[in-house]
Amino acid sequence: MNILLIGSGGREHAIAWKLAQSPRLKKLFALPGNPGIGQLAENINDLSVDDHAGIIRFCRQEAIDLVIVGPEAPLANGLADSLAEAGIRCFGPRQAAAEIEASKVFSKHFMARHGIPTARYATFNKITDALQYLDGVDYPIVIKASGLAAGKGVILPDTKAEAETALREMLEGGVFGAAGTEVVIEERMSGPEVSLMAFTDGKTVVPMLPAQDHKRIYDGDQGPNTGGMGAYAPAPIFTTEMLEEAVDNLLKPAVSGLRLEGRPFVGVLYAGLMLTPDGIRVLEFNCRFGDPETQAVLPLLDTDLVEIAEACVDGRLREVEIRWNPGAAVCVVLASKGYPEKPETGYEIKLEALLGDVVCFHAGTKENDTGQLLTSGGRVFGLTTWSADLPSAVKNAYEKIRHIYFKDMQYRTDIAAKAVMGATYANSGVDIDAGNRAVALMKDAVRATYTPAVLAGIGSFGGLFDASALKDMANPVLVASTDGVGTKVKLAAMVGRFRGIGQDIVNHCINDILVQGARPLFFMDYFATSKLNPEQTAEVVIGIAEACRDAGLALLGGETAEMPGVYQPGEFDVAGTIVGVLERDNILPKTDALKAGDVLIGFRSSGPHTNGYSLIRKVFAETPLDKVFPEIGVPLAEALLAPHRSYFKLVYPQLATIKALAHLTGGGFIENIPRILPGHLDAVVRIGSWPVPPLWKVLQQKGNIALDEMYRVFNMGIGMLAVVDANAVTAFQASLPEETFVIGELASGQGKTRLVV
Repeated sequence: MNILLIGSGGREHAIAWKLAQSPRLKKLFALPGNPGIGQLAENINDLSVDDHAGIIRFCRQEAIDLVIVGPEAPLANGLADSLAEAGIRCFGPRQAAAEIEASKVFSKHFMARHGIPTARYATFNKITDALQYLDGVDYPIVIKASGLAAGKGVILPDTKAEAETALREMLEGGVFGAAGTEVVIEERMSGPEVSLMAFTDGKTVVPMLPAQDHKRIYDGDQGPNTGGMGAYAPAPIFTTEMLEEAVDNLLKPAVSGLRLEGRPFVGVLYAGLMLTPDGIRVLEFNCRFGDPETQAVLPLLDTDLVEIAEACVDGRLREVEIRWNPGAAVCVVLASKGYPEKPETGYEIKLEALLGDVVCFHAGTKENDTGQLLTSGGRVFGLTTWSADLPSAVKNAYEKIRHIYFKDMQYRTDIAAKAVMGATYANSGVDIDAGNRAVALMKDAVRATYTPAVLAGIGSFGGLFDASALKDMANPVLVASTDGVGTKVKLAAMVGRFRGIGQDIVNHCINDILVQGARPLFFMDYFATSKLNPEQTAEVVIGIAEACRDAGLALLGGETAEMPGVYQPGEFDVAGTIVGVLERDNILPKTDALKAGDVLIGFRSSGPHTNGYSLIRKVFAETPLDKVFPEIGVPLAEALLAPHRSYFKLVYPQLATIKALAHLTGGGFIENIPRILPGHLDAVVRIGSWPVPPLWKVLQQKGNIALDEMYRVFNMGIGMLAVVDANAVTAFQASLPEETFVIGELASGQGKTRLVV
């Protein structure tokens, strides 16, 4: 494939470097290119990027299959339109779509039309109107030239006088030429900035790795704005959850809005974002790769860039899997003295060989007649390195700079310093304040579970429980159990019902120690999530506290963990540990007492409890959770998310009559009942001896699940099973406040469950 690359800066060198890695590339041309690009491509110096007719002739002459446009100006001038009319494919938006960058006035109005979050603003082309508006503004502002100003048309005035001067220079003095004949005055938002670029074919949007740019010329973000003094990727401050939010709420609406307005966008859409206290906001949209962000992002791209560009142009981006290499990359810009105001150029460059994971992207360089390399612009090089992590990449970059020299070379020494040196839980995606807020919301419910035995609970490093009451027991035995809720949490997250999940984990653990005859003493929970939502977290823990209080045990403490990157956005997990006690002589099962003829008594379940949800979710994957099956009578979500039932209050008073208990959880009848059986007895379970709830019938029919599999996976309406002597059955059932079922008996065998019809 023959490709023509338009542009001459560091961004274009990075694009050329990545294109050159493609096995599909036959020949690469660059217009006009630079000395660095010239090592990878044939530079075209006798043609202007403004000469659309000449570019079309060149494309036909050289059989160019694809044109890739780097800078914004040719796109704003309609190069993509001219190429399209000539039947030449172009990776880059047409003029109407490029207006999202070419006109900040259009861009702001566009965002307002499509509900894309951005700063408050007003637009002006008359100085009197702008100054009048300035008099009424009571918040910090930014003044932007509406048109293209090579990244320099943004002024951040600190005083009203500075703002007035900037407006006069733009609207009266013509400091930015035609770009400044119309201006935008907008609210100056606060927060970290992030650059997010995305590939798009006009419908599908695939984000690149988030990056952070450094605009100011000097360390510590001091001095005037520049086109960018360095960048790094990925930006750790921008979590996976933020990335999904930005794609769904900012990038996709922008691409969709442009398409709806008859301006389909093909190429790279760049969003300059600010992470404000009120959420993610768009500072600006650009219609091309960012500079110097591209120099930090493309080295981490694993997928063939030629393949991606072709897919975008052909409208089939969704067919391409875009992969990224692990690790991080950093780009440090080496600039001329006087940049950005009046860069001094024409100095000789000494560039030694660079070894390892490093590349020096040319930006403002040229060769004289003798082939000597000279500085020719404000930003001369973008030195990019990549490594397994950001600190290593930064260290490598600054070590490599010593191999480059030109007179009065200047660069920032703090690129990525905030990410490397000032990393906090917050910019790693962990919000300590959110954790504290969650504790405040749940603490009353937790403390309501406390008994006099609780000496230290919530807020302590470890819970303290007074065990002196155990002195009154003859031979106390502590019983502990740890378990989790499982994939039921996914359904809960889908419908936003969290309290029942908290009840699930407590009641499950209560039942697990109840089958050994224990009464619970205290419980400890574990809640983990990708991004802490205080209200959601508190709702789960309040459910835990309610179940604890109902059973008379203390919620002694627990752990709330925020782990971005471990859990997917919106996901969470719940687990817990329970500790109970019983007399040694009362441990269940009473194996020696079990005999053939003993009766199995079944207690109703409240639903699936906490087991089998992987299969349940698969069966109902295409079924709306608010669907009401006539047989079930309630919305599907309500039936599936009914909290796991605790049998403690019902069963514990009857333990003297019970020989064994089986909690029907994972493994259903087939695997749970044998746990309580001696090797010479089988449990004979008579299918049809209790009414199976309609939910199981719907599930079996819809999933086409074999009957044996149903009884292996699910509780089928029986959540707890007791073994009692045949002579005690009538009295036992009569003593209970609810209906129970004789579902089978013990018989001679091999310690297995036998299902009979």
